[in-house]
Parts: sequence; structure tokens; C-alpha cells
Amino acid sequence: METLYHQTNKQIQEVQSLMGNLEKTDRQSVHLLENDLQARIDQIFNHLERLEILASKEPPNRRQNAKLRVDQLKYDVQHLRTALQNFQHRRYTREAQEREREELMSRTFTTNDADTSIPIDETLQFNSNLHNAHRNMDDLLGSGSSILNGLRDQRSTLKGTHKKMLDVANMLGLSNTVMRLIERRATQDKFIMIGGMLVTCVFMFLVIRYLG
Repeated sequence: METLYHQTNKQIQEVQSLMGNLEKTDRQSVHLLENDLQARIDQIFNHLERLEILASKEPPNRRQNAKLRVDQLKYDVQHLRTALQNFQHRRYTREAQEREREELMSRTFTTNDADTSIPIDETLQFNSNLHNAHRNMDDLLGSGSSILNGLRDQRSTLKGTHKKMLDVANMLGLSNTVMRLIERRATQDKFIMIGGMLVTCVFMFLVIRYLG
């Protein structure tokens, strides 16, 4: 298990490093990097499935710690996958807007008579401003979606960690007072997470209402 664990951890670090190149890669090559990152992430998830099986077969005195280590790897790669999906969403939106702008620029404008004219420059400027507003709103929505996904992943991880900590506490024979402190901290973390989700939802609602 140790060999596969260190191999998987190294792969996660490599993906984190490559993610920093997304914004710097040219348009012709960025989709190749995205495909490579997606393939690496899929392979990491396959390794995590194998690690979960191996962790469950560890001796009782090492099993809980092994599962916690695997959960941490899973938490890290889930955030990487969310970040990649968020980048792809922004890229698709930006490319669609650029295509629409090019089509508008190449369109031929005609007039019906000498007294009728189309303020092309003003129309293009208005369209550009509209696209910019839409792009900013898409970025905000994408960021909000990423935050919500991260909070959901964190809640799932915290619930699993909390259960395993209680199991470890029972196994080690810790006092009821210590266990109550652990449960109280988990409850506080849950309220903080719910509050963060509510604030994010309200912010997204205000953005959509006043900028949409």
C-alpha cells in the first residue's frame, strides 16, 4: 500500500504543477493539456479505489490512519478536478463569445434609403460591453459553483473524518469528555459550512438580479 500511496501522492503533485500552465498555454495547445490533466486525474481516482481496498485490509491498529490518508488524497484530487472543470467552462464561454463577435464584425450592413443609417460603431461597442458583462457574470457564477462544490466535498470529508475519529477514540479508550469536544467541533464546522453556502447563494442571486 505504501508504494501505491506515494505514487498517487506524486501524481497529484504533478497535476497541481501542470494546472499552473493552463492560463499560459496557447489556444491551439490548451485542449491537449486539458485532456492530459483529465487522463491523469482519472488515473488517480483509479488508484484511490485500489488504495481504499488496501486500507480496509490493513491491521486494525493501522487501518484508521490508512483510511484517513486515503481520504486526504481524495479530497485533494476532487479540488483539482473542480478547478479543471471551472477553467474549461470559462474557456468555452470565452471562445463562444469570440466567435459571435467575429460573426458580427464580418456581417454586411446595408441601409434602406439615404435617410437611414446604422450606428455600427456604437452597436459593436454596446455588444462588446454586453459580452464583457456576461463574461464577468459567468466567471462569478463559475467561481461560486467551484466554492459550493468545494464546500460539499469538504463536508463529505469532514463527516468521514469525524466518524473515523470517533472510531479511533473508542478504540483508544478516550474519555467521554474528549469525545464530546470532538462532536462539538464537528457541529461548529457544519454551521460554518452552511453559513458559507448561504452567503455564496445570496451573492450569486444578487449578481444575477442586478447584473443579468
